[in-house]
Amino acid sequence: MATYAECLSIVREVLGEYLEPGQTAGENDALVADLGLSSLQMLELVVEIEDQLDISLPLNQLPDVRTVHEFAQMLESVAGGAQP
Repeated sequence: MATYAECLSIVREVLGEYLEPGQTAGENDALVADLGLSSLQMLELVVEIEDQLDISLPLNQLPDVRTVHEFAQMLESVAGGAQP
């Protein structure tokens, strides 16, 4: 089971590959509006995390995920750390 803190750490680590040098991802940062991720980068982020954790994230929920916090919550739910 992955805790929220572990999921947040994973999301931030993988997000680092898509950010400008020196830019960090805060919990309340919007993935698109604040961090500037494109839809393709969002899908790449999902695929990389799925591969890293050997899980499958529900793509139908992805449009509802706007912030780093919401992404970590979805990941925690799928990884078994919390009940949906």
